[in-house]
Amino acid sequence: MALTGLDIYKQLPKKNCGECGPPTCLAFAMALAAGKASLESCPYVTDQARENLASASAPPIKLVRVGDVELGDETVIFRHDKTFLHPTGIFIEVSDDEALDEKIPLVNDLVFERVGQQYKVDGVALRCRSGDASRYQAALEKVAAGYAGALILDVKGFDGATADNVVKTVAARKPLLFAATPENYELLVELAKKHACPLAVSASGLDGLADLAQKCAGAGWKELVLAPSVTGLSAALADFTQMRRLSIKKKFRPLGYPTLAFTSATDPLEEIMEAQMYVAKYASAVVVKACRKEELLPLLSWRANIYTDPQKPIQVEAKVHEVGAVSENSPVYVTTNFSLTYYSVEGEVEGSKIPAYILPVDTDGTSVLTAWAAGKFVAETIADFLKKSGIEGKVSHRELVLPGHVAVLSGKLAELSGWKVVVGPREASGIPAFARQRYAG
Repeated sequence: MALTGLDIYKQLPKKNCGECGPPTCLAFAMALAAGKASLESCPYVTDQARENLASASAPPIKLVRVGDVELGDETVIFRHDKTFLHPTGIFIEVSDDEALDEKIPLVNDLVFERVGQQYKVDGVALRCRSGDASRYQAALEKVAAGYAGALILDVKGFDGATADNVVKTVAARKPLLFAATPENYELLVELAKKHACPLAVSASGLDGLADLAQKCAGAGWKELVLAPSVTGLSAALADFTQMRRLSIKKKFRPLGYPTLAFTSATDPLEEIMEAQMYVAKYASAVVVKACRKEELLPLLSWRANIYTDPQKPIQVEAKVHEVGAVSENSPVYVTTNFSLTYYSVEGEVEGSKIPAYILPVDTDGTSVLTAWAAGKFVAETIADFLKKSGIEGKVSHRELVLPGHVAVLSGKLAELSGWKVVVGPREASGIPAFARQRYAG
């Protein structure tokens, strides 16, 4: 059973030094009991207390690595409480009875650049549809040669020797072995231990899943991923939600592992919607069959939104950005470093076909009007950024385009910076017409 805050407090040094973050040892103990602090933050805790508190200080959901993909280690149910730490791993299902020479290049091509971020899928789940071990082995060799990401191996139907031969082909890449069941868990636990690979555990019902996870842990292997065997989306939603709540709120260790979901819909659009539910509702990894770019981009964008810290807006670097083949005569636009604002401006500058410099002032990732109202996008900060950015050495003119929404800053900005301040469009969409009228030719 998890220790209470008072239980933990009794074993802390009671220095109230604040070096751990919270102001008192009692506050630190409460944070530790809630899974919102690490025992490592206290420099004075004794070795004996550390041993006693190991269970309380362990994360409510274990961190498990599949290749280079980290799963689990979440500490909250709702992202606004803190944030979600490890984005849901997106795996593409392939099988040993399809044309992998055609499929693998499609998977490799699932890389997107959007608002300054790179989106990509995390791995491949190779299913055994043929029932033929030699065919599966050949398929795995093709996948291993053609794809460098994380792997999930379907070895539940193989005997010990066959499964061992399959796993050792890619054991160095630490694939996730799917899946231990009540019938085969002893064999697969030994296989996972031998090759130091994470192991998926699958059983019906949360009681059965918890029991099987305990048996695997009792057999000496705790690098587990839970894959509940459930039919229907509503039942899956209920199970994944209960697992998250029990592990975080109740510190129920048998369910305190990352989770794995497989989509069941056959229509690609319905399947992506199903996968989005799993991303939002606590799947640590999800396996989908869809593999076309137009199908995966909405899912990857959704994942990026869910796993963005809601208390920290996405920002671009506050520096001189060049759009197109700029020269000393190119116009200079100023804006904020809020990602959405910056890329809206960048897209419209590109659309104008007139190369330009863009200077995103550091406003802690807030938009133009929000930053102006908060005193972060004002004449003083813009003038200071102009001097520090180095833009004066890149252009022969001294003309700056200011967003129309903050035209009120133009006079003081001109006075402080020595630049001529031109009031630009209020909205980014007006930049192409503005640029063509003022700078074309």
